Amino acid sequence: MDTRKIISVTGSDREDFLQNLVTNDVGRLADGLVWTALLTPQGKYLADFFLVPAEDAILIDVSDGQAASLLQRLTMYKLRADVTLTPLDLEVAHGAGPVPDGAFADPRHPALGWRAYDGRADDGAPSEALRIEHLVPESGIELVANESYPLEMNFEALNGVDFRKGCYVGQEVTARMKHKTELKKGLARVQIEGAAPAGTEIVTEDGKPAGVLYSQAGGKALAYLRFDRARGPMRAGDAVVTQVET
Repeated sequence: MDTRKIISVTGSDREDFLQNLVTNDVGRLADGLVWTALLTPQGKYLADFFLVPAEDAILIDVSDGQAASLLQRLTMYKLRADVTLTPLDLEVAHGAGPVPDGAFADPRHPALGWRAYDGRADDGAPSEALRIEHLVPESGIELVANESYPLEMNFEALNGVDFRKGCYVGQEVTARMKHKTELKKGLARVQIEGAAPAGTEIVTEDGKPAGVLYSQAGGKALAYLRFDRARGPMRAGDAVVTQVET
C-alpha cells in the first residue's frame, strides 16, 4: 500500500499561492477535501494530492514517493509569497462506509470512503479492485510524471479539475483538451484473462500497439488505451484483454 506524507502550508498567501498552481479550486476546501494535481507548463502530470482544511493552514496529503519532489517544486514557486511549507509527522487513516465525525469524505467517489488526519486507527485504504471498478488512477502506476495528461486519466470524472477557476500551471493545455478535442486515448477498465506485469504493452490481434496494461484484480484491470484500436480481444503478453464499456 502506498504510504503518505503530509506537508503543511501556512502563511497569509497560502490560498492564493495554491490556487494559482493546482488544477482544482482551492475554495472547495470549505466543503471538505479537495483532490487536485500539479502539472508542468505543458499540461502534463507531476503529482496528485489531497488538500485538507486545517486551522490556519492547508495540509497536503501526498504519496510518499512524490513528497520530496513536490515540496521542492512548491518551494521553487513560492518566491516572495507569505507561505511556509513544513513536512509534518501525521498519519493518514482511511475507512469505508459513513464518514465519522472529524473525518472527510474522499472527494473522488463515494465508494472510496473517508480519510482522517487526527491520529485515529486506520481501517484500510481502498482496494485495488475498488480503484479499478471506479477508474481511479494511482501515482507511480497509472499516473506517470511528465507523461500523463489529467483528462486522459479520468481527473474530470473524479472531481480533480475545475474549468471555471482561472489560470494555473498547465491550464491552457488542459482547457484545450476539454473544449477543442475529443480524447483519443485514456484510462479504461478492461477484462483480463491471465496475467501480465503492470506496464506490459497491449496489442491488437494483428499486432498494432493499442495501449498499456496497469493495475489488476479479480479479472479486471486498468489500462491506458488508444480508443480507435481497442475493439475486440487484445493481448498483453500472455493475457487476453477486452475493454469493458462504461
